[in-house]
Amino acid sequence: MPAPSNGGVADMPAPGRPSPRLRARLRAQPEWLCVPITLVLLVGGWEWYVGAYNVSPLILPAPSKILVALYTGLASGVYVDALLVTLQEILLGFALSAVTAFILGTLISQLRLFEATVYPYVIALQTLPKIAIAPLILVWVGLGIESKIITAALVSFFPMLVNTIVGLRSVSADKLELMRALTASRTKTFYLVQLPDALPYIFAGLNIGIVLSVLGAIVGEFIGAKSGLGYLIIQANYVMDVAGMFAILVILGLMGVTLNIIITTVRKRVIFWQRDTAGNQGYS
Repeated sequence: MPAPSNGGVADMPAPGRPSPRLRARLRAQPEWLCVPITLVLLVGGWEWYVGAYNVSPLILPAPSKILVALYTGLASGVYVDALLVTLQEILLGFALSAVTAFILGTLISQLRLFEATVYPYVIALQTLPKIAIAPLILVWVGLGIESKIITAALVSFFPMLVNTIVGLRSVSADKLELMRALTASRTKTFYLVQLPDALPYIFAGLNIGIVLSVLGAIVGEFIGAKSGLGYLIIQANYVMDVAGMFAILVILGLMGVTLNIIITTVRKRVIFWQRDTAGNQGYS
């Protein structure tokens, strides 16, 4: 016989306890709790260490002082104006690099002659330290935003190029044979078979490239600039404003994470059939 009903009392959560549905969600996605818990432990331990051992703010400022510097810079608009300049450099440099890497990677993967004549020079350019090239770019282009865009593009270019080449060459031979049997043209084979199979690799390169674009823009501003977050870091260094330097680093970190999340979101929308593996392939 079925157990007598108790009016649904047993299904109700006890006072002060989360509901069964919430507990199930927390058990299913425990990784979401790791980020805030780790952040609280890190910031709390940092604050305690600085206060307990009287660490000089010129060496390691407390998180509370960094937060004050961050609020002051944002409220005054100084950080906001510099952020917009650096963000423009990053996005334009990334766009230039991504388009060039895709076109060049496609040509190298499809044309053997192009690979033999161009790819060695690309490898040689990659081996050069970008911080050594940045002063030359500054001399040729000037202190304007153009030199930072070029530097950001150079720093982020190679991973996206390699991922494009690897992705376009990773197509199964069976698929290519099927397209030949169907007498498909080279263009149709590229758009219907090679490009879809290469998209996970291409987006993996974009994930790396957007982060490297942030690095490239800051390097360009370190070498010579009139504005931007890198310029503010140099200015803060001159006056020994360590808390201000940390505040700018926090902004840069958040910006890099946000841009990476945007690329990841777009990747999941475009490569909906490979959501779980798209970000783990290609150059790293």
